Amino acid sequence: MTTSIWFWIAFHIGVFTAIGIDLFASKRRGRELSMRAAVQRTAIWVLVSLAFNALVWRIKGPQHGLDFLTGYLIEYSLSMDNIFVFVLIFAHFRVPPLAQRRVLVWGIVGALVMRGTMILCGIALVQRFHFVLYLFGLFLLVTAARMFFRKAAARDFREGWVLRTCRRVLPITREFHAEDFHVRVEGRWMLTPLALTMIVIEVTDLIFAVDSIPAIFAITRDPFIVYTSNICAILGLRSLYFLLAGLLDRFIYMRTGLAFVLAFVGIKMIIADYLPLPRSLSLGIIVLILAVTIGISMLKTQNRVAAENRK
Repeated sequence: MTTSIWFWIAFHIGVFTAIGIDLFASKRRGRELSMRAAVQRTAIWVLVSLAFNALVWRIKGPQHGLDFLTGYLIEYSLSMDNIFVFVLIFAHFRVPPLAQRRVLVWGIVGALVMRGTMILCGIALVQRFHFVLYLFGLFLLVTAARMFFRKAAARDFREGWVLRTCRRVLPITREFHAEDFHVRVEGRWMLTPLALTMIVIEVTDLIFAVDSIPAIFAITRDPFIVYTSNICAILGLRSLYFLLAGLLDRFIYMRTGLAFVLAFVGIKMIIADYLPLPRSLSLGIIVLILAVTIGISMLKTQNRVAAENRK
């Protein structure tokens, strides 16, 4: 079932309208996003995505609706791993909280282009060479194993090739200039550290996309479902960042849970031609893994949080 070009156009109009409203509201607010506001905005983005899911369910049918919901859940949960790294990047560059929001908003715009290109190329590759799905499955299993056995490391971004190349090639100021990405210094245009931060964020997102996009191919190969579920998950990333940035120490088993999700999806991709799993069963297993992971993490850390509150 092909998707009408008008459905594609309407989706992108909605996306850019939402980004524009979010950017305008943030600029008008003029202060750091509070925990309460982050909870509210996260809930709004989730409800908007579920409303779109209901629209897909009605127009394209229950199977596509389940595929969208499963893909959205996978991408949204994997975006939590992005947040772990984003916290490290912002801390390394000492990005002020008010400037972080602008980096995340424009990072979403860049992700639209990069992920859209990767998804189209990936689908074309799978349609032409079916065996690529098995390679994707093996890749996800390797990624899951690395995530399971390796803890989130405090990466030293100063040693990364991206930073070395940017500092060698681009003129960059030493100081931030409010929320500007470039400024004119002594008659010469220069990038600010905020622009350098955004470049690192974009490259990081590209690396994560290499892991996450193949995961959706285990669920569906419909370009519209793969793309829209991916983008809907990314749209909620900004508010989710401000919600979880201060709570990451409580999600101590989150990477373990994500490793199990990737492992399950990788196995599903490899055995799909021989033992296809029902869509509802796949969704149920992923929800169960994430629920158990979050529940155990909360229980494990509740005594420590209670002790800190008593101080």
